[in-house]
Amino acid sequence: MTTSPETNGANEPTVAEPTVFELVGGEARVRELVDRFYDLMDLEAEFSGIRALHPETLDGSRDKFFWFLCGWMGGPDHYISRFGHPRLRARHMPFAIAGSERDQWLRCMAWAMDDIGLDLALRERLLGSFFQTADWMRNREG
Repeated sequence: MTTSPETNGANEPTVAEPTVFELVGGEARVRELVDRFYDLMDLEAEFSGIRALHPETLDGSRDKFFWFLCGWMGGPDHYISRFGHPRLRARHMPFAIAGSERDQWLRCMAWAMDDIGLDLALRERLLGSFFQTADWMRNREG
């Protein structure tokens, strides 16, 4: 017996779990998160290490990160439609990323998520995923 996508095998309708994109609140909230992240990076001295890895103006970085996060969270693939596969590690290889930069990035993101009022359980879930990705981006000792 095969099951259709609309049932769970017992002929009961299945309910799709919401994506992280939906849980965050869609494009407007992802944009708010990205903007707060880059605002903090620009304003807070503790993030000077990661700020130095970015261009003088953050407009392009904001857009690319927004496009990427939408798709990464299960929403529209804006980044892929513009640039193809993200190839995160390859694209970040020219930048010296060690534990310090990883930790600054994670602290900045945690602060941004808190500032925009994301639910604590969602923040913790995202931080776990962000840690895995940020740790994988390290390309220098330390």
